[in-house]
Amino acid sequence: MKFALFSHVPWPEDAAPRQVVDNITEEFCVGEQLGFESGWLAEHHFSRYGLGSASLMLLANIAARTTTLRLGTAVIIPPLHHPVKLAEDTATLDLLSNGRLDCGFGRGTAGYEYTGYSVDSAESQGRFQESIHIIKGLWTTRNFTYEGQYYRVEKANLVPPPVQQPHPPMFIAATRTRETQDFAAASGHSGIIGVVLDTGDGLELCRALVNGAAQAGKPMDIGGIPFFRYFYVADTEAQARRDTEAALNWTLDVNQWRRTYSQGSEVYDRLDDFRQTRTELPPSYEYLFQNRAFIGNPQQCIAKIRALQDAGINRFGCNFSFGGIPQPKVLKSMQLFAQEVMPAFT
Repeated sequence: MKFALFSHVPWPEDAAPRQVVDNITEEFCVGEQLGFESGWLAEHHFSRYGLGSASLMLLANIAARTTTLRLGTAVIIPPLHHPVKLAEDTATLDLLSNGRLDCGFGRGTAGYEYTGYSVDSAESQGRFQESIHIIKGLWTTRNFTYEGQYYRVEKANLVPPPVQQPHPPMFIAATRTRETQDFAAASGHSGIIGVVLDTGDGLELCRALVNGAAQAGKPMDIGGIPFFRYFYVADTEAQARRDTEAALNWTLDVNQWRRTYSQGSEVYDRLDDFRQTRTELPPSYEYLFQNRAFIGNPQQCIAKIRALQDAGINRFGCNFSFGGIPQPKVLKSMQLFAQEVMPAFT
């Protein structure tokens, strides 16, 4: 079992952006020392839900402070970038990190992000698929040429080329859109499972991707699919619940709130105002505890990870820092994980 860190870089109302970035950087550096294999950041725009609008820059900062930790994008949203520039930036990060980049791509789901970039979300599927072909082509092909509906490239040579050959590992995220699932399955690359799906739904999606890949003649190993969960371990279940309930509720509330905007975003509005006026509630903390988050004492967390391993998952990612949990508690949970949970899987 390979263990990873993950964060969507949340920005609670009482936190300074610099402190958020410093905390994530510290977590990933400490994670390397504790034996985590990789650290992954999400890309989000215009929202407190995620401060990682320039996730490759944040990862470059972490690359300069680490030596062995692999650096992952979970995920980059290609339709919000020009694919040639994205190929250049990812290849440069692979160079700066001496070949430690794992590149996850996804379409994203928030319409206001596309609006903010003046990109028609109805074009997202086509732009996404074309971008994947172009990025991989530029990574691997001299004088690369491509003619698509949205992008055109003529005899381009990528400078610098990526360190990893033939290219950095690629991961394609898919959730509920069948067209994206089919594309991911037929891509020849691994899927990736985010924290927004229930665990059972995530495993069902893994099996669907594996089956679809086999039908497309592009075998996918379920063991190679990174599987991320909200995660927190404490000495007791009661302590774990106390430390995480408000933070996990903030995460779900902000995620629900931001999706009510078709333009602009919630950054300078009040969450309490939304909570008082909304007509539908997100999943409860108890529901998330039972179905999505891995929260509890060491033995409970071991049992949940073991169940994933029994289903074939061999890459598990922990989202320790969600919703503004104080940094000392995050680091203590990471250390307890390394001391009490990791050894069960060696």
